[in-house]
Amino acid sequence: MIGGAMTFLILVAGGAACIVGLTLMVVAVGKTAKAQGIARSIELERAAAQKEIAAEKREASFQLKEEVHKRRIEFKNELKREQAEFERVQSKLTAQKEAFDEKERWINSTKMELQQKERELSRLSDQLRINQERVKVLQTDLTSRLEKLAYMTQEEARRVLFETLEAEVKHSHEKWLQKAEEEARLTARERSLHIIVDAMQRYSSDYVSSNTICIVTLPNDDMKGRIIGKEGRNIKVLEMTTGVDIIIDDTPEIITISGFNPVRREIARRTLEKLVTDGRINPTRIEETVADMEREVDEIIQSKGKDAVARLNLHNVAQEIIMLLGQLHFRTSFSQDVLAHSIEVATMARMLAEELGFPRPDLAARAGLLHDIGKAVSSDHEGPHAQIGAEVARRCGEDPIVVNAIAAHHEEVAFKTLYDPLILIADTLSAARPGARRETLAVYIKRLEKLEAIAGEFPGVKRAYALQAGREIRIIVEEDILNDQETSILALNVAKKVESELTFPGQIKVNVIREKRAVEYAK
Repeated sequence: MIGGAMTFLILVAGGAACIVGLTLMVVAVGKTAKAQGIARSIELERAAAQKEIAAEKREASFQLKEEVHKRRIEFKNELKREQAEFERVQSKLTAQKEAFDEKERWINSTKMELQQKERELSRLSDQLRINQERVKVLQTDLTSRLEKLAYMTQEEARRVLFETLEAEVKHSHEKWLQKAEEEARLTARERSLHIIVDAMQRYSSDYVSSNTICIVTLPNDDMKGRIIGKEGRNIKVLEMTTGVDIIIDDTPEIITISGFNPVRREIARRTLEKLVTDGRINPTRIEETVADMEREVDEIIQSKGKDAVARLNLHNVAQEIIMLLGQLHFRTSFSQDVLAHSIEVATMARMLAEELGFPRPDLAARAGLLHDIGKAVSSDHEGPHAQIGAEVARRCGEDPIVVNAIAAHHEEVAFKTLYDPLILIADTLSAARPGARRETLAVYIKRLEKLEAIAGEFPGVKRAYALQAGREIRIIVEEDILNDQETSILALNVAKKVESELTFPGQIKVNVIREKRAVEYAK
């Protein structure tokens, strides 16, 4: 019994122990799970804290960068303000320094003037002392004379006094005239140079010298063949109608126009450009285009004349004179554009007249503009261009002062007014500028003009063109006046006259062309 009870007790104790162990195990497992949950919670909180710390660090870094950027901009702006203030102060200091320098120069100038006045005062003091001594001498002399006059009658005393005063006045007058003449001689040259230099400084113009060739650009080299035409027909008509040389060489896409007459050269250039643009190139079209371009150049001539008159603000200029002025644009004298030269002379003449106090500077400008107008008149008129121009001006109702100034600007007639030498001076100043004229080219052009003039003297000649730098003279005759046999005689006569009147190297080809045209219209 006792053993069974013991066994029961042992079993009960073992069961209780098992229950207690299980309970303890359950409690331990619960605490472990709770501890793990707490650990996980702590880990999550730590991770969240780290994320929050990282976010705060990024935010702090961004704010720091933004603050640095803001401070940098503020610093730059402050630096700019300080730089502007520095530049303002520096500019102010520079202006003050310039003002001080100007004052110093003024002080030095004033000091020099004072020194000069002091020297002048010293000179006047010396002169006063000399005059005082002379007065003393004169007083002594007058005293002695009065003593003599005391023994003279009233009439004798008056006569002696008048003679003495007359001699003294005459002596003083001669000395004053001599001094004035000397001062005028010393200052006249300086004054004249000052006036001329001042006029030249006030007027300056660009000048491009004229040549005897111009260039036309082609779209392609195939156009050269079309311009030449079949058997050279097109280029022959072009040269015959314009009176220039058309030079076609190996230079790509370029045709050269050669001719000493600027009007013909301009007509040929415009004709070629129009034909190339249009594309229709044949003898009939060439002749029509040349006629159109001649009318167009006439309009340009009129426009150039009006522009010159308007530029100088002149009024009541005859239409004939305006056309002649426009033609001067296409004329050269020693390679100088005659219209540009005339405008320059007019401007200088007006400035010189204003400097010298002439009553009507506009007349000086008018005479300066028209002084070479005789060069635009046809070569049929004989005589110097100055006289031809004066006759044109007289016929168009210009002022006699202008007419005589034109006639006298080469001293071929006597000067009548002060405007005459004024135009001569302005013309000389314009022509004497370095580079304004080239004599070699002018001599060459005059020789070509002489060659054309010789051919034009014969009856029946319609037109004459000097070509190939004067190595050929091409003469177009009136078909109704000369027959084929007479053209051969004309060529021989022209050749003989050229040989007798001109000196030239090599030989000159005289080419006489007689063309008969019959035109009818089918209706």
